Amino acid sequence: MNDYIFFDEGLRDRFLAFVAEHGLEARTEADRIDGHLVIVPDQLTDDLQDTLDDEYDRLMDEQQEIVEAEDEQDHTLMGVDITLPDGTPCTVRLPPELGRRLCENFSGEEIRALATAIAADAVNPASGPICCERD
Repeated sequence: MNDYIFFDEGLRDRFLAFVAEHGLEARTEADRIDGHLVIVPDQLTDDLQDTLDDEYDRLMDEQQEIVEAEDEQDHTLMGVDITLPDGTPCTVRLPPELGRRLCENFSGEEIRALATAIAADAVNPASGPICCERD
């Protein structure tokens, strides 16, 4: 038997359809650790085996893109811990693209100072023209 592992059900289903298009029956089962196995009978012709392997490789490239996109979303979220003017601690949440750009150009202390200044001004907005310092 030839086992192909998938971590995405949609990719697994596409591979099952591909296998069926080539006149083969496959079965699926949950992997012991994670994911889904597609089990295809062995004793295939070399050409058919190569065709299945090529399709599997193509789907694994898509799987990698999915994982990288999920990892990027998971790992680029940014929260900046600050203290508001009244002494209340809070976390300012920043969109991933802004957090990434800030980290590329500023130190942690600079980012915290910027977020603190913005939060302080949002809580206690200044009146008058922007060119004048606060009272």
